Amino acid sequence: MKKTIYNNTFTRFTDKEFDEKYALISHAIQLGDTINAKKYRDILKENGIDASDLPSAELFNKDNKIELVPERNKFTFIDLFAGIGGFRIAMQKLGGQCVFSSEWDEPAKETYFRNYGEVPFGDITIPATKALIPDKFDVLCAGFPCQPFSNAGLKKGIEDTRGTLFYHIAEILRDHQPKAVLLENVRGLISNDKGKTIQTVLRTITGMGYTCNVPQELIDNGPVSKLKEECAKMVLCAKDYGVPQNRPRIYIVLWKKDLDIKEFLYPETENTKTKVSTILEKNVPDTFTISDKLWAGHQRRKLEHEEKGNGFGYCLFNGDSEYTSTISRRYYKDGSEILIEQPGKNPRKLTPREAANLQGFPKEFKLPDSNTKAYQQFGNSVAVPVVEKVSEQIVKQILEV
Repeated sequence: MKKTIYNNTFTRFTDKEFDEKYALISHAIQLGDTINAKKYRDILKENGIDASDLPSAELFNKDNKIELVPERNKFTFIDLFAGIGGFRIAMQKLGGQCVFSSEWDEPAKETYFRNYGEVPFGDITIPATKALIPDKFDVLCAGFPCQPFSNAGLKKGIEDTRGTLFYHIAEILRDHQPKAVLLENVRGLISNDKGKTIQTVLRTITGMGYTCNVPQELIDNGPVSKLKEECAKMVLCAKDYGVPQNRPRIYIVLWKKDLDIKEFLYPETENTKTKVSTILEKNVPDTFTISDKLWAGHQRRKLEHEEKGNGFGYCLFNGDSEYTSTISRRYYKDGSEILIEQPGKNPRKLTPREAANLQGFPKEFKLPDSNTKAYQQFGNSVAVPVVEKVSEQIVKQILEV
């Protein structure tokens, strides 16, 4: 088995072998002797590790140079499909304490640990993993994959979603009933399966005691065309919140029906124009300049697409551009969606740090060692400043009620 950075961090426990060892140890350290850590500490004890012998979060984070720590603990949240922690940065900045994180991709888990001192638990579809979630928490955050439901429209509640990753989010909401829910997805979720997917998502969650801005009658009975119009109001774009990237995403906010809240007011767009120069580094090495062969291929393919009457092909930007197109997980392949002009040279790809900047990650965020992994992870992430703006309103309008 490949050694991870947390193998090297927790060398004193190499003789202990049990499932989710590093996730349990790191969660226990970050949460300390609190009720939210009880399940983790109990399992460690069963496996011969006394949690009272673990270092404090303060000492552990100092020794491992972990800078992205909670500023103050005002509420709790869980981070599902956590990726590299875009939700976590936003929530921690507002006083949130993460009591459970989950991510299946090993390189993303390493980046997560490198920045927050916590190893996410693995596959959330495994009942034993779900059983580790603390009984009570305030907010569920998830950027879940967009999948159609084979049983959409049958109105069987949570069973309509069985066989999808969303089903496991629904199970957790049913069993734990947090005050608020924040889900992020691509804008295409609204039109997926002609609107049946988003309708099933909302019908399932509202059927478990939650409400949102979309009227319940519309969720239950349609028409789907009107439902899609209402859901479109939940779409926010990164370029409207200080990030020079055209990245429209749907942010679904729901809250418990027994709270005295009639409507959730999404954050207002910012009036200031963005500029690509704000995310660019100076003196970028030539290794990021694309080759003559790749540049010729980009130009040829763009010309072929233009002749067919569509707009596909590479996209070129410079420091004066207002914003870029959307960075995606596939950016590592050829960089075609965002190329930066260079006087007298072929254009170049973004550097990994620029990719981080383009998603609003702070300068102290530690990058993975692999450029390929960095592009994949940032391309797959949320735009942090947008999540932060939405989360601010969740705290004000829902958690503080």
